[in-house]
Amino acid sequence: MQAIRTWWGQRFMEALERFTDPSRLARGRTYANSNRIKSWKLKDGEIFAKIRGNKNPYYGVYKEPTYETAISLKVISNDDWELLIRQLGSRASFVSRLLLNEMPDNIETPFEALDLHLLPHSAKDFKTRCSCPDYENPCKHVAGLSYFLASQLDQDPFLLFELRGLSQQNLLKKLKQTPLGKALAEVREREQESVFTPVESYFTRPLSLNRPVACDYKAFWECHKRLPENIVSPAATHFIPGLLIKKGGDFPDFWKQSMTFPSAMEGAYEAIRKKSKGW
Repeated sequence: MQAIRTWWGQRFMEALERFTDPSRLARGRTYANSNRIKSWKLKDGEIFAKIRGNKNPYYGVYKEPTYETAISLKVISNDDWELLIRQLGSRASFVSRLLLNEMPDNIETPFEALDLHLLPHSAKDFKTRCSCPDYENPCKHVAGLSYFLASQLDQDPFLLFELRGLSQQNLLKKLKQTPLGKALAEVREREQESVFTPVESYFTRPLSLNRPVACDYKAFWECHKRLPENIVSPAATHFIPGLLIKKGGDFPDFWKQSMTFPSAMEGAYEAIRKKSKGW
């Protein structure tokens, strides 16, 4: 069995371990895998499973048995759920995360305010049964199914709500009916409409194009329109020579000659230009 990673999955097993024999839980852990649990389903807030047992010639069991095992939690009444929905729907931190299919870290707070619990709190929260001949309850098959259920809660924490009597679909529906839930749902729908647009196919489809007319190579190279005979030259750009030099003034601090510094530099530039042209 994979390790339980989420805090609600761990809390579920901690509740079971408080009132269950540790040795039975250790034996049940080996049952919490696909080889032992043949099938399972959630119906009316109860987890049903068919679990493979062991052959035991000492007790006359020569053929591998299959036991029917079930676990359920104490159901919260409809009236209490209505009060809980009001509590959850009054806080944006709860509504926003639940509408995004996420479990808030402090989800137990509104339940505790009404003296209720989402996660198992005591042995009274659990109701188990198994068709095996073991007189102890929980037997190893129930313990194995509990470990398996904890691993399923890791993947889908909303199973807790369904075990308490309210499906995820009804939970989200009721939250969207609260003023805050309705506003958040409308904003989310508008964001989805602006980002996503429906397409006919996931894959791109080739486009059909008309076949081009055969090219006349002579017309292509000679061209139908001749270039203009008189090409207008662009307007000359006004250039101020020695702009950076002139910014320093006619006689900078380092210049001690009688001729201004920009005039001297212009003469030098002019000589360089003439030399580069071969004059």
